[in-house]
Amino acid sequence: MHDSRNIFTFEEMIEKLLKKDIVLALEKLYKIKDYDLQFQKTRKEFDGDITLVIFPFTKFSKKSPQETGNEIGEILNLSDFIYSFNVVKGFLNLVINDDVWLALLSDALQDNSFGFINANKDDPTYLVEYCSPNTNKPLHLGHIRNNLLGFSLAEILKASGKNVQKVQIINDRGIHICKSMVAWQEFGNNETPETNNFKGDHLVGKYYVQFDKEYKSEIAEMIKNGTSKKEAEKLSPIFIKAQDMLLKWEAKDPDVIALWKKMNSWVYNGFAQTHKRLGVNFDKNYFESETYLLGKEVVKSGLDSGVFFKKPDGSVWIDLSDEGLDEKIILRSDGTSVYMTQDIGTAIKRHEDFNFSHMTYTVGNEQDYHFKVLFLILEKLGYSWSKNCFHLSYGMVDLPSGKMKSREGTVVDADDIMEQMFQNAKNIAADLGKLDQLSENEAQELYETVGMGALKYFMLKVDPKKRMLFDPKESIDFNGNTGPFIQYAYARINSILRKNKSIITIEKNVEISDKEKELIKLILEFPKLIQESANSYSPALVANYIFEIVKEFNSYYQSTSILNAESESLISFRVTLSKKIAEIIKSGMLLLGIKVPQRM
Repeated sequence: MHDSRNIFTFEEMIEKLLKKDIVLALEKLYKIKDYDLQFQKTRKEFDGDITLVIFPFTKFSKKSPQETGNEIGEILNLSDFIYSFNVVKGFLNLVINDDVWLALLSDALQDNSFGFINANKDDPTYLVEYCSPNTNKPLHLGHIRNNLLGFSLAEILKASGKNVQKVQIINDRGIHICKSMVAWQEFGNNETPETNNFKGDHLVGKYYVQFDKEYKSEIAEMIKNGTSKKEAEKLSPIFIKAQDMLLKWEAKDPDVIALWKKMNSWVYNGFAQTHKRLGVNFDKNYFESETYLLGKEVVKSGLDSGVFFKKPDGSVWIDLSDEGLDEKIILRSDGTSVYMTQDIGTAIKRHEDFNFSHMTYTVGNEQDYHFKVLFLILEKLGYSWSKNCFHLSYGMVDLPSGKMKSREGTVVDADDIMEQMFQNAKNIAADLGKLDQLSENEAQELYETVGMGALKYFMLKVDPKKRMLFDPKESIDFNGNTGPFIQYAYARINSILRKNKSIITIEKNVEISDKEKELIKLILEFPKLIQESANSYSPALVANYIFEIVKEFNSYYQSTSILNAESESLISFRVTLSKKIAEIIKSGMLLLGIKVPQRM
């Protein structure tokens, strides 16, 4: 298992190997000791694996950069590490011995969890929040991006050596919930998910839409009879019923609470099915019904300490104008809380529950301002951990117009998308005619793996901050930067491994090609890549790295004979190299929540 302190890029590994020899050469030639060495990547047009900058040494050599570079190169060429060198102006390009690459690859091979670090029990906890749905409607396309980003980030943080806990807050109270409840009471005829085989969250969403239709119809009728639009919106009978229900809920009316619990349980069952198919999960759920009062106590202490102030109407505010923001309401004049009150209380409660060192909120970029304010308030209230709160702000997801219609006609339903991806995979497989050898169950499993892999990869390869266009057709293409392209490469390597009769090992003195060297370099980048992805909160780095290594492998596969190489040791090396690449594809894709099939 790697220690996080010992994770280097291949250039850094090479630098460490060479440093001693270079220092000795400089001492021998110019009597320089412990000089700060400057390395850089060798430019593609020159021969070399790493480049030493020569200019700083010319003042000691009293010679041109070319001559100085040649002198240092000649001495280094005697070492075990260097195969050859060339000098271009003030740059010494060094070609590393094949044995070095083979040794580095061997080290990677022996590590079954290459690139991954286990956290210690007492290491700080990182909290990742994602999903956070409302219980009045099903999950939609935006939730898919949210869930995939949050889950993948949690897996990447875990792989980088962090203790991670995944949480969500479920918005299960408020006027929007009451709207679904009233509509079901009025028009539902005791319909349940079981009575007509309807998914629970879709059923409740259906009545939310029904409420809206009825509400608009009542308003139109009242306007026709001479009521102003503003008045009609307030006096609509169905809207008044929803308001009354909210008051009864807050007063804990037993009938209302019983209905609320019943309809919410339908929704939770529906969400659980969606999450299962999407492959995401949570360690702890928070519920708005349990947290919405939490912030009130904090408001009281914030008033006492002068962080908040009260306006004449009794409402409580915070003035953030010194921070370049404005005044923000914390508590309404009637004493009811706003979202900010709840978020303050929930953040503090989570810190009490988990004693986290970092917390990430996976929420769309329309909430950028909200989180800026939240973190500032927590800081002003004296919570030092607020400095380690982070808003993973992501862009909207658009669809090519007219490609998919949602069930409700407003937003695109998450279940519909997943089902369409399954069908797309099935249709493509039928067109390619490649599944003759699979049983019906195996084929169904493969359609799901490919369809979901296409969806997830397409979502996660884009930088979270960017607004994105999700094209279902493009996402499932077997060529290009897609999930199926990567899955197919993995299945292809597995086919090689099944046919192989050689021992999986690396013998010394195997001559390796430039393509093989490039692949080894990419393999060695994996541990560092996980750390970078965790530090930048971007699963896109992992996705694009996997695409890069698959692209390189495909090019290698097209131009190189693996199982029919000219010697046993070369077959063995090439199969071993392929196996390690397959392992990295598999573990990298799992960080994105994507399965890879053994056969395709």
